Amino acid sequence: MAAVERVVVTVTFLRMDRKPARPVPPFPAPAQVVQLRSPSVSFYRYLYNTVGAPHVWWLRRVTPDDELAALLRSPGLSVHVLYVGGEPVGFYELDARYWPVVNLAYFGLVPHMVGKGFGFPLLCHAVDLVWSHGAQAMTVNTCTADHPRALPNYIRAGFKPVRQAQEEWPVPTHLGLVIPPHLRLSETGQRG
Repeated sequence: MAAVERVVVTVTFLRMDRKPARPVPPFPAPAQVVQLRSPSVSFYRYLYNTVGAPHVWWLRRVTPDDELAALLRSPGLSVHVLYVGGEPVGFYELDARYWPVVNLAYFGLVPHMVGKGFGFPLLCHAVDLVWSHGAQAMTVNTCTADHPRALPNYIRAGFKPVRQAQEEWPVPTHLGLVIPPHLRLSETGQRG
């Protein structure tokens, strides 16, 4: 059995039942969001690993390449990449396999772009795209491993919290992820 670090997070589940009435915020610099028609596993892993490392994204890191490739080809799943100056600096993944409800499965920016004003416009881009296709609802979840502004930004974009749950994650230590102290579960079952 592989060694794991026990991580405890509080997950907030959010939902949006109608298109928000808010202006579309502009990106702070020329930017382009491109939907990947058939993302390669290696490029997807680059995005997922780079964006998710500070937030302990681990599930897709342990997904075998063939399974991940099949998932990325799934009808209803789409990956959208934010490019600034030709560089991929963020992405979001939409899961519409349970249409007419669409889940914002993954969302984020590469670390050096956080705090530069691109996150909220990218989030609004995802929300507006979903509603432009006639969805009836949109869901997302965030947790205490995510950036502290994630939950307030989801609410600002029009999502409403519907419930919270505590989860324990068995994060494999061989992934080399840095676990923030506030998420660690000690041998006695206490945080920190």
